[in-house]
Amino acid sequence: METSRIARPRTVGRPCSVASALALVGEKWALLAVREILLRNHRFDAIARNTGAPRDILTTRLRALEEAGILERRRYQDRPPRFEYHLTQPGRDLQPVLQVLAAWGDRWVGEQPPVVFRHGDHDLAAVLICRHCGEEVRAGSVLPHEHAPGWDSSGPVAG
Repeated sequence: METSRIARPRTVGRPCSVASALALVGEKWALLAVREILLRNHRFDAIARNTGAPRDILTTRLRALEEAGILERRRYQDRPPRFEYHLTQPGRDLQPVLQVLAAWGDRWVGEQPPVVFRHGDHDLAAVLICRHCGEEVRAGSVLPHEHAPGWDSSGPVAG
């Protein structure tokens, strides 16, 4: 079931796409399940083993990701019925998010990266590039422009 857009979940506080995204995939086991599916581990047992998630919690997370349109179940066996998990386009679009998160972890957490991603014949050096101007986006170079009615960068605006 490919979807063009995912419904924005209700969040509290500032209207924000980060909050909306985290409401869908911000729970630890959800992103680790997406990681495993990106690594081509599509079956529940492999996802459970490789994430270390408790089976009941993983089942709940996978169902929520399916309901949100981030992944889909595909039957691979009729008797008993068994399914594999595959990412939809919104789910596949999480790959660069996970790569940047891994790069941050490699830089700031621990001594030696447990996994190195390759891009062709070299290690991946992930950066964020502005599609409009082609420049690398660096910390402090981006300013918010509020579109949410009743909010500015400091918070809610008195009406």
